[in-house]
Amino acid sequence: MNRDTSPRGFENDVLQRRLDFDGPGPEVAEEIAADDTLVLDLDGYEGPLHVLLALARQQKVDLLKISITRLAEQYLTFIQEARRLRFSLAADYLVMASWLAYLKSRLLLPQAERKQTNEPQPEELAAALAFRLKKLEAMRKSVEALTSRPQLKRDVFARGDPEARLIIPSSRIEANVFDLMSAYVTQRRREIERHYDPTRRIEAYSLEDARDNLRAQLPKLSNWTALEDVAPQPYGAGGPRRVSYVASTLSASLELAKEGHLQLQQLATFETLYMRKRQPISGDRT
Repeated sequence: MNRDTSPRGFENDVLQRRLDFDGPGPEVAEEIAADDTLVLDLDGYEGPLHVLLALARQQKVDLLKISITRLAEQYLTFIQEARRLRFSLAADYLVMASWLAYLKSRLLLPQAERKQTNEPQPEELAAALAFRLKKLEAMRKSVEALTSRPQLKRDVFARGDPEARLIIPSSRIEANVFDLMSAYVTQRRREIERHYDPTRRIEAYSLEDARDNLRAQLPKLSNWTALEDVAPQPYGAGGPRRVSYVASTLSASLELAKEGHLQLQQLATFETLYMRKRQPISGDRT
């Protein structure tokens, strides 16, 4: 096939390979024979601006300084060649062709005739078109830069087992100075109690002392009295602790109840234990 080597010819080798108009395959030939109209996908061209951008790049100058007249001639040649090959084009391609033909005719008019009309000057329209082409080129470069980055599931692969989410609860506490001081004192007491001193001997309230104390209180226990009220209160810094008094008193009360001197009663599990002197009445609970 003979190609036109003129600069305005449509058969530019680079553009011809992209549009792939030469040598349609047998499927395309059969479709052309069956139907006089063929809808063509222009291999990545999404509209007339994309075609204009490809044509403008052939001039190898800044898009803002391209020759709009030469660009219009190339685009019109592109439309004529496409129609010659009986490819149907979208309406926006034809609208762009009409607008470029109009712009070319306005650019060829003398300056005096241009000023006689109230329409925008062709230089302004050409500058606006060049700006749109520059903007489109920047957008396409940005898309290429993004798509060239490593892609998930193509270049980078995530873990098969997803990591568990770590939930860190956060809360905001409002307190006054008194609350802060109380919390500090409570924490200090806990630290003192947890402090282990091997030289310190912990005093214990003996079971014998608890039995003697409980026997001495028997005449006063005519009514039900709580265990905590019967157990002695600790005194002095070096004496037994409160829990030792309560534990020894409990053990002594069980022994006295077994001997028949005390009556014990508890309303429910883990409730307060009450005791009183055994009454000489049959049928009492022991």
